[in-house]
Amino acid sequence: MSYRKSLYEALEPDTLLDDFMQSMRIVLKGYRVVYEPGALATETASANVKEELKRKIRICAGGWQSMLRLKPAFNVFRRPLVAFAFISHRVLRWSLAAFALPLLFVLNLFLLDQPLFILLFVAQAAFYLAAMAGWYYENKGIRWKLLYIPYYFFIMNLAVFLGLKRYLAGEQSALWERAKRA
Repeated sequence: MSYRKSLYEALEPDTLLDDFMQSMRIVLKGYRVVYEPGALATETASANVKEELKRKIRICAGGWQSMLRLKPAFNVFRRPLVAFAFISHRVLRWSLAAFALPLLFVLNLFLLDQPLFILLFVAQAAFYLAAMAGWYYENKGIRWKLLYIPYYFFIMNLAVFLGLKRYLAGEQSALWERAKRA
């Protein structure tokens, strides 16, 4: 990330997602963030799901922090496109989506008198069973894509809850431990 020196703003020392916060504060001042197709960045994958979970928990804790610190980004009247992008691409992913999954599973139990909801419940249960099987095989050093995808999806949504817990408890340091890479 690069930006004009004049746009730099010192962030709070405990900021968890400094690159995101800096970019958003620049956007909220009325400037644009522009994609540069010639810029190159590389990042290797985490060594394993446990290392990726560690990374995602930190990111989710920072997501919760940024939602509280970037309140002007919610103002749909001042900057409607910024608000839409922030809410749809960040807020919903860092909050509502992960909370909706267990809620939908439980609510589905109350609708099992209707054939469609029986089918949906069976599909949800099969997905979570596949995630559990993916976890089991991953821990045995076997990665089956059919089981790994539900497992990874579950873990990434679990990170939202663990990130919230860590943020609320004040346990996430701005100095984070780097995840081991593959």
